[in-house]
Amino acid sequence: MRAAKLIYITAFTFISSAALGQIANPSGLTGADPERNVITTAMPFLVISPDSRSAGMGDVGVALSADANAMQWNAARLAFVENEIGAAVSYSPWLSNLGVTDMSISYLSGYYRLDKEQVIGLALKYFDLGNIFFTDNGNTGTDFSPKEFSISAAYSRKLSDNFSASLTGMFARSNLFGNFNNNSNSSPTPATAVGVDLGLFYTKDVLFNGQDSEFSSGLQISNIANKISYSGDDNEQFLPINLKIGSAFTTNLDPYNTITVALDFNKLMVPTPNEADTVTATLLEGMFGSFSDAPGGFQEELREISIASGVEYWYNNVFAIRTGYFYEHLSKGGRQYFTAGLGFRYQVLGLDFSYLIPTKQNNPLAETLRFTAVFKFENLGTAKASITE
Repeated sequence: MRAAKLIYITAFTFISSAALGQIANPSGLTGADPERNVITTAMPFLVISPDSRSAGMGDVGVALSADANAMQWNAARLAFVENEIGAAVSYSPWLSNLGVTDMSISYLSGYYRLDKEQVIGLALKYFDLGNIFFTDNGNTGTDFSPKEFSISAAYSRKLSDNFSASLTGMFARSNLFGNFNNNSNSSPTPATAVGVDLGLFYTKDVLFNGQDSEFSSGLQISNIANKISYSGDDNEQFLPINLKIGSAFTTNLDPYNTITVALDFNKLMVPTPNEADTVTATLLEGMFGSFSDAPGGFQEELREISIASGVEYWYNNVFAIRTGYFYEHLSKGGRQYFTAGLGFRYQVLGLDFSYLIPTKQNNPLAETLRFTAVFKFENLGTAKASITE
């Protein structure tokens, strides 16, 4: 069966071409190059940036101002949304630089304010991997369109005037092979996962050079879920459990001009591949052991931290320009790229666009475009009282 093509396509969604040679098998063991030890997971689509605002800022998001796309980055931000109802829809053609025309990522999200302290959110993420032709040793074949999706529901609550927390429930399903049967005991099957995200967010108004400003910081651990297997055997894989820590600073240059700078650090809480020992860790063992299990010691642990940075400029809250840079060490995937983006707001509607510019030629993620439409509505006439007043 031509499963290798599917594995490579899935790998493209998470790492750059510099790391493709390291994917020796779905269990995450590395290849022959001792200089690279890439962490691979199941369902990597869960950590792909879906919305244009964060994608245009180098994939930052854990501490940005609240919007309808907050659930992807830190649902605790939702407690500080200014409107009662908001929604967003995003779409991105995927791997179009490779000539692929039938792969895409779609994201639908929204929120509703219950009262001054509490907000709930919903999100749907859908990854269409296009059409793939499977064969069984060249004898029989069938067409199939692999799909992956996740559905999330979040509860975000203010714990004080400056601090909030969130809990998100998530269900994900990955159907990469359909009902294809290769006449063996390990015929692939769809995989499902149930998990949670945990988020914290802090924001405070400050003065900077005599101008009203805001400092924010956030933390989210996402995709804490059961390990999955596509073959029903013991070859289970971790989901991309991810720790994000970051901060953002926004200041008014004058009544019409505002600028935000943001910085995020990301760490996969997944065991580092070790050729001397197949990964058999439980969920909690893998999460907490991921900070000290790298074969290269502390130096390799540091290399597993990726850095996202971004800048956003707004004119009169109507027009935005964004840029950013994402860095990942070559031995851990080598994703290194600049991003650019634009944003427009008019009454209840907003439009955002982003564009990815890799630092190396022939990168499969080159020229990635994302499109997002944002809708937010003022209070609809219902008084949202504080439950603590």
